[in-house]
Amino acid sequence: MRKKNSFSKSRSNSSSQGSSKPAQKFQTEIIVNCSPRETRIAMLEDGKLQEYRVEREERVVGSIFKGIVQNVLPGMDAAFVDIGLERNAFLYVADILPEEGGHDNSPASIKRSELRRRKIKDLLRPGQEIMVQVTKGPRGTKGARVTTRIALPGRYVVLMPEGSHVGVSRKIEDRSERERLRKVGDAILPDGFGLILRTECEQRTSSELHADVVFLQQLWGQVLQAAKRLKAPACVHRDQTLLYRTIRDIFGDEIDRLVIDDPDEYEKVNLVAKVVAPQLVDKIELYDRERPVFDQYEIEKDIDRLLNHKVVLKSGAYLVVDEMEALTAIDINTGKMVGSTSLNETILKANLEAADEVCRQLRLRDMGGIIVIDFIDMESNEDKKKLMDHFTKKLERDRARTRVGKISSLGLIEITRKRTGESVTEAISDVCPTCEGRGRIPSQETVSLWIERDIRRRLNEAGNAFFIECHPAVVETLIGADGESVEDLEHDLNRALYVRANFDFQFDEYEITSGTIQEFDAAHMGLRRAQVMECNVRSSNLDAATKVVGWTDLGYYVELIDGDKYLGNRVKVCLQDIRRSYAVADVILSGSARPLAGA
Repeated sequence: MRKKNSFSKSRSNSSSQGSSKPAQKFQTEIIVNCSPRETRIAMLEDGKLQEYRVEREERVVGSIFKGIVQNVLPGMDAAFVDIGLERNAFLYVADILPEEGGHDNSPASIKRSELRRRKIKDLLRPGQEIMVQVTKGPRGTKGARVTTRIALPGRYVVLMPEGSHVGVSRKIEDRSERERLRKVGDAILPDGFGLILRTECEQRTSSELHADVVFLQQLWGQVLQAAKRLKAPACVHRDQTLLYRTIRDIFGDEIDRLVIDDPDEYEKVNLVAKVVAPQLVDKIELYDRERPVFDQYEIEKDIDRLLNHKVVLKSGAYLVVDEMEALTAIDINTGKMVGSTSLNETILKANLEAADEVCRQLRLRDMGGIIVIDFIDMESNEDKKKLMDHFTKKLERDRARTRVGKISSLGLIEITRKRTGESVTEAISDVCPTCEGRGRIPSQETVSLWIERDIRRRLNEAGNAFFIECHPAVVETLIGADGESVEDLEHDLNRALYVRANFDFQFDEYEITSGTIQEFDAAHMGLRRAQVMECNVRSSNLDAATKVVGWTDLGYYVELIDGDKYLGNRVKVCLQDIRRSYAVADVILSGSARPLAGA
C-alpha cells in the first residue's frame, strides 16, 4: 500500500476555553522517545501535547568557545568572532564583560546604557583570542550571537565566573523565601563568582545549593583547562544533551512522571536524577511495550499536524500561523462559528478560545522573536480587557520570557518571546526548493525517520526483509555515507532492507513491502560483480557541492568512484561491490558517455 505523509493534512485541534478557576492543577507528563538518530521529548498537560522538542545534532546554544576576533566594526559597535562554526559569531559591545564592576545583573555593575556607550575598538582588536558563550544559535543567514558573560546553569543555581552578585529568580514571589535564599546565596558564594538562584531552589536547603555550586566550580575549572589546552577556534565546553537539560531545567516537583522508552537512557537518567533531584527518581518510568511510546500516548498524530498552516478550534473558529524570519503572524477568524446570543458575545468567545490555542502553539512550536496576533476586532473596551487578562494569565505557564503589548487601534497584539535557536518548525523541515521559502516540506531526514518508525511498527509481520521505495533524496539518507546507516538499521531491526528510488514519488511519499530475502533477491537483485550496466549521474542530495551518484533505471543507488566529471551524463559502469540497497562501481568507456535529456 502506497503511503503519503504530508504536512498539509486537515486537522481539528481541540482547545479548552478560558476558565475562571484559580491555580488549575494539570496532570503533567514528560514522554521521551530515543533512537540512534534523534531524541524527541513531549510534555503533556492532562494528556494534551503542549511542548515538543527534537534534537538530531549537538546543540550550540549554551556551549563555550575559545574564539578569534575576525572583524571589529565601529559603525555597528560589534565584532565578528570565529568560533569554528560555518559562519562567524556576532558579539555586541554591550555583551562584552567589563574588566571591572562585576556582573551585569548587579546593581553595582555598569548599566546597560553605559555599556553601549563604550567603543568596540577600545575593547577588542582583530586576531585577539577571547572566550565566549553562545546565547542564540545560527538561524537562516545569521551566525550565532555570543557574549563574554559566561553562565553555567546547574539544577538550582546559575554560576557566573567573574561576577560578584547574588540574584534570586523573579518567579519566586514569597518575600520571606526570597530573603532566605539571598542569605544562603551570600553564604555559599565563592570568591570571584556571581550567583543566580533559580526557581527550582525554592524550599531547598543550604547543603543542596552548596553541592550544586561546588559541582559548577569544578566544571568551570575543566573549562579553563580545556581553554589552555586547545587552540582557537575551538569548543571548550559543550552544553548538555536535550534529555539532560530536560532533567536539569524542567523535571521538577510539578511534573507527575517522566516516561522514557530506551533502557540505556533510562539508566542514565536515573543516575543523573539521583544526583540533581533524588526526590524525583520514583517518578521516572521505563516504557517497554511493543507499541511505540509516542503512538501509545497519541502524540504522533499531533506531531503530524504540528506544521499545519491552519489550526481549527472546537467552536469552528480557526487561526492561521505564518512563521517568517522577520516575525510570526497569527490571524484569528470565526470560520464556521455562529454563536447563539449576540455578535459581540460570539467574537469574545472566539477570541478567548483562540487565545488558549495561541499560547499552546507558542510553546508547541517554540516560536520566538516578534509575534503579531490579529484577534477578531472588538468594540467593547470591557471585552478587550477580558481578552488581555485571559491571554496574559495563560502566558504565565510559558517558561520562555515574553513581553506583551496593548491591543492596538487595529486590534493587534504584539508580543516578543525569547528566541534561543531554531523553532520546532525549522528543526524538522527544510525550505522547499520549489517555492523558495514560501512554504515548507518535511526534510529528507524526517521522511527517512518516518520510514524507520513504520518499519518498526511492522516487525511483527511475516518475513525477514522489507522492500522500500521512496524519493531518491530519502534513499540517500536511509543508506547514509558508505552504506553505514542502512547496515546499522538492518542490524538493529534484524531484517534485510532493499531500498530503491522511485523517481515519480513526491518528497514525502514512500512504500514499504514485507517479504523474504529469497523473494526480494529473485525480484530485485539480478546483479553480479564485474557486471557492466548503465546509470544516470546526478548530484548528491546529501552533498551536492562535492559528490555525484549514479542511478539505474530501476532506482538502484550506485556510488561512483571518481565520477564527478560525468555529472549530467548517462554512463556505463562496472560493478565492484554489490549490496542489497547500493553498489560501488567504476565508470568505464567514458567515450560512450552521453548527456541526459534535460540535464
